[in-house]
Amino acid sequence: MSEHEPERKRRKSIFDVFDDLFKELNEELNEFMNQVWRMKPFTEESIDISRKPIVYGFRIEIGPDGVPRIYEFGNVRRTPRGRVTVAEEREPLVDVYEEEDKIRVVAELPGVDEDKIKVRALDDKRIVIEASNHSRKYRKELELPVEVDVDSADAVYKNGVLEITFKKKSVERKSKEIKIKKS
Repeated sequence: MSEHEPERKRRKSIFDVFDDLFKELNEELNEFMNQVWRMKPFTEESIDISRKPIVYGFRIEIGPDGVPRIYEFGNVRRTPRGRVTVAEEREPLVDVYEEEDKIRVVAELPGVDEDKIKVRALDDKRIVIEASNHSRKYRKELELPVEVDVDSADAVYKNGVLEITFKKKSVERKSKEIKIKKS
């Protein structure tokens, strides 16, 4: 390329998106580790792992707009002041799938008996999943992408995975003739 030719912009590839994402994750991890080191030293008196296990995880999803989204789960939370806390309840990993005529919600609730799971609909677009068994407690409130028919809900729990299926609310468009008045 000569010095008079304009420089071409290189188009971002999917690998560039992942490189950026991993750089951002690395920065977040370093910030988290710095916060942990600034906390008082861990001693047997300051943290009891047998009563409060630490569970943290995340999943990465590339949205339809091409922007990566990170969804966290577990019982590690960051307060508005930037402190890290460990909650008693874990937030389970939940996936929501929108299909043509239904919504499927899949939640991972390992170690819980079926009769200890409660699912409540707060309204036509929000549900709460709660479960507890021995030392495990889960809670997740989530907003569905569209309004659903709550009465059509069907839930199945097998091998630690809860799957809830809702029919989408049908949007009936009624046509109405508009009379024209004579002037």
